[in-house]
Amino acid sequence: MSITKAVITAAGRGTRFLPVVKAYVKELIAILDKPNIQYLVEELIGAGITDIAIVKRPSSTELEKYFTPDPELEKYLSENNKIEMIDSLKFIHSKAKISFIDQPPQLPYGNGSPILAASDFIGSDPFVYAFGDDLSIESVPGTFLSQMIATFEKYQPSSVIAVENVPPSEINRYASMKYLDDPQYPNRISGMFEKLPAAQAPSLFGQGGRFVLSNIYVETIRHTAVSKGELWLTDASNFLAKNGIVLTQTLPHGVWMTTGDPLRWLKANIVLGLKHPTIGPELKKFLDTV
Repeated sequence: MSITKAVITAAGRGTRFLPVVKAYVKELIAILDKPNIQYLVEELIGAGITDIAIVKRPSSTELEKYFTPDPELEKYLSENNKIEMIDSLKFIHSKAKISFIDQPPQLPYGNGSPILAASDFIGSDPFVYAFGDDLSIESVPGTFLSQMIATFEKYQPSSVIAVENVPPSEINRYASMKYLDDPQYPNRISGMFEKLPAAQAPSLFGQGGRFVLSNIYVETIRHTAVSKGELWLTDASNFLAKNGIVLTQTLPHGVWMTTGDPLRWLKANIVLGLKHPTIGPELKKFLDTV
C-alpha cells in the first residue's frame, strides 16, 4: 500500500519565540521568504503525500488562512504582474489536500497527542508523522522521506524513525537509539531513551523529526501513560520495539535541522540563505566581514 497521508504537529505554544508568537503561530515564522511549515509541506508533496492534516491549537486560524487560496490577492498580483510571487503556494494547492484538526484541550501535553487528535484522519492507514518545527534541507524536497517510505514498504515494521549521528554535546537534546544486531531487519532498535547525557546514552544516534508509522500507533498511544507530565511518542515506540519491529533510517549529514528555538532558527536561515542562488553570494560576503 502506498503511503499518501501525513500528520504535521503544530499545536504547541512556541514559548521560546515569545513575544512574536503572541500574534501568530511559530510555524509561520519565516525562513528566508517562506514559513517553516511550507518547506515541510513541500517535502511531503515531494515524497508523494497527497493528503495532509495539520494538528493545531483550537484558538488559532492563521495556518488555515495561509494555506487557503486568496482570490483577491491573486487578482491584485495578476494585475500588477507579480503572480509568480505565490507560485509556490499555487503549486501546493494543485498537489495536496490540506485539512486542519484542532487538538482538544483535554488531551495531555506531549508529542504523542496530535496522533490521537488525528485518529479519524489516520483511520487504518500508515502515515508520515512530522514535527512542525523541523526542517529538511535537500536539493530535491522529499528525497530522504521517500527513502524512509521505501524502507517501511519493504519491511512492514511498526515504524521507521529518522535519526542523525549527533555530537556528544548534542545528544542530551534528543532521544538516543539502542540498536539490536538483527540481520533480517537492518537498523532495528530495542528502544530509545529521552535526553540522556552522552555518558549514559546508548548511542549518538538521535531521533529526528520525521517518522513513518503504522496505524497501530493510534491505539498504542491511546494506552500509553503520561510520563513526566507528557504523552511521549517515544514511549509508544519503545512498547512497539519490544512487541514488534521498529527501524531507523540515518539522515545524510546536514540534511535535518530543528528550528524550535531562535538560535537554531537563525542557523537554518543562514544555511538556506547560503544555498540560495541570488541571496547566497551576498550573504557569504557579509558573513565574511562580521
